[in-house]
Amino acid sequence: MTDKRHGVSFGAGSADAFVELQITHGVGLHARPSVTFTRLAKTFPCSIEIEVNRSGLWLNAKSIVKVMGARIRKGSTLRIRAHGLRAHEAISVLEALFMTDFGEERPHVRGA
Repeated sequence: MTDKRHGVSFGAGSADAFVELQITHGVGLHARPSVTFTRLAKTFPCSIEIEVNRSGLWLNAKSIVKVMGARIRKGSTLRIRAHGLRAHEAISVLEALFMTDFGEERPHVRGA
């Protein structure tokens, strides 16, 4: 991922923590990473939501149906926000998941 942005905001209706990421993985957030992402999100007691391409539509990041349905492709901007207990930790851990490319190896391109 590139183009990371972090923020912390407080007050009525605002998130405790958020990050904005540019999806750079060749196939985007396909099935395996989506499952990994939602399972990890579920381990935190806070609410976690995602927004794709600044659509204004925030989706439950703990729902595999919502995450897969978002069809997050390469080049998409993904915003993740968390509110509540351990929100900052959740954002940090989820961002790290993206930054390590979900532990997947990218195929090597052979020279001609």
